[in-house]
Amino acid sequence: MKRHIAIIVIVLLALSAVAGKTETGNNGVSLADQRKAEYIFMEAQIQKNKGNYDAFHDLLEHAHKIDSTNTAVSFYMGMCMLRMNNTTKERCEQGLALMKEHFDAQPEDLYETTFYSDANMQLGNPEEALRALKVLNEYNPNKLELQVRLAEAYARTGDYVQSNVTYDSIATLFGNAIQLTAGKINNYQALQDSAGALNEMRRLLNKAPKNADYNIGMSNLFQQYGNTDSAFYYLDRAQEYEPNYGYTYLVRADYYKQAGDSAGYEQQIYNALTAEQLDVDSKLSVLLDYIRHQLAIEDTTQRINNLFTVLIQQHPHEAKIHQLYSEYLYARKDLKGAIEQLGYSLDVNPTDADGWRNMVILNMMDDNYDDAIKASEKALEFNPGNFELMRYVAGCYHQMKKYDKAIEAYKDLMKAVDTTDVVTMSEILTGIGDAYSELGDSISCMAHYELALQLDPENSGALNNYAYYLAQRGKDLDNAEAMAALALKYDPDNANFIDTYAWVFFAKKDYQKALIYIQNAVEKDEDNHLLEHYGDILWFNDEQEAAVEQWTKALEQDPDNELLQRKVKDKTYYEE
Repeated sequence: MKRHIAIIVIVLLALSAVAGKTETGNNGVSLADQRKAEYIFMEAQIQKNKGNYDAFHDLLEHAHKIDSTNTAVSFYMGMCMLRMNNTTKERCEQGLALMKEHFDAQPEDLYETTFYSDANMQLGNPEEALRALKVLNEYNPNKLELQVRLAEAYARTGDYVQSNVTYDSIATLFGNAIQLTAGKINNYQALQDSAGALNEMRRLLNKAPKNADYNIGMSNLFQQYGNTDSAFYYLDRAQEYEPNYGYTYLVRADYYKQAGDSAGYEQQIYNALTAEQLDVDSKLSVLLDYIRHQLAIEDTTQRINNLFTVLIQQHPHEAKIHQLYSEYLYARKDLKGAIEQLGYSLDVNPTDADGWRNMVILNMMDDNYDDAIKASEKALEFNPGNFELMRYVAGCYHQMKKYDKAIEAYKDLMKAVDTTDVVTMSEILTGIGDAYSELGDSISCMAHYELALQLDPENSGALNNYAYYLAQRGKDLDNAEAMAALALKYDPDNANFIDTYAWVFFAKKDYQKALIYIQNAVEKDEDNHLLEHYGDILWFNDEQEAAVEQWTKALEQDPDNELLQRKVKDKTYYEE
């Protein structure tokens, strides 16, 4: 891009030489430089339209350096400063100041002044935003969008009376609309004028007394002011005029919910879900709110399942319903039910990569690794080359202890990974190292750990696993200690990493230090899977009874572990 700019500048310098160097404009910038800046600004706009925003910014900066008096360039420079990532308060203020130069010079510019006003409003300068809109409305007195913005700006500055005056002016010019009424009602409420708010809603309702939305609007107002009887009166009218309008049931359900009438609330929820005119997304929103409510009160009845059954009967081919049902069943720890419903969703929408990912995870959580593999392979048929799904295939094979297949899957990942993504490449190499470790291939295991750490020296997983591998075999223990310490530096609260550090000291026969760290690890271990190591270290600290106690607890979790069985039965330590 820099070369592109340089070419443009060379051309413009040539143009300026032809035009002459000494001609100067009223602003002190030579006419040649003014033209040069204009040409660069036009090129900047071309680059912006092409989506080349870096080039747009570079060209703007160059044009601004040549002619800082060009307010159009200043405006867009300011806009860029506001839109930059991680922009500071100071840069925002500088950006607004640059935009203000153009507003002061050419306030009639519709787009620029509107943007300047919006920017001030968003950055907490409502008075300046209002000033800009007032000026712009003077140039465009009959533009609806600007009139509405002006009314909203008055409200943002706290001038609710003038805001309503503006809304009335809009209604005179363009006719009344519910959006205008809503704005005026908000202003009356801000002024604590309940009579004004109700009268405004009545005026709208009188024009269309059988409009369900207008009746619901009146009902909501009365509900806000604590007049429940009148609220239900207008809600009944809305239902009478449009009996199949599902939104009415939602409002009524909310009233019952606020009143603590659970039976009335549930009936209205059912009515809303069976209403023909309520769209599927609205029904799902209703059901989601209801699910949250029932989970909060720890409801164990079949109400929610029954409602899902009703919805599925109405919309059997809506993937979103089955997906939400799956999420609900997962929340209730019904993994098999969640898998079944997600399967129905994927039957309808088989290209849903996120859905397939969840299917793989659910099967893995349910220890159905064969099904997880099948789901991963099916997912890749519909989403070929999806890197995340390929990672799950490798992970599944690893969990299934099919290490040869896991290594093949990891190598497929290495072929597909972005070669500039050294962090991910390092993680894959760590997985290959772990698999070779399980296969007893020491040379391949260590080689892949070394490669992983060459690519990413801060890969805490590789550091930990390599250190543990060495500690298990009593090899290069000083290096193992250094790597385990470094892994803990990057992830100090990881119970597995603390356990590895303890195990390195155990291998070095520094049993007291090992005990300090294993106790810390066990405290942080929510799954209690470090108890065998805890027992081993206690044994060598001459705490045999405590060691047997920890082995016994570990055996309860892993009853088929023959080595643990022998430790508990013989009450001795076996080094294998």
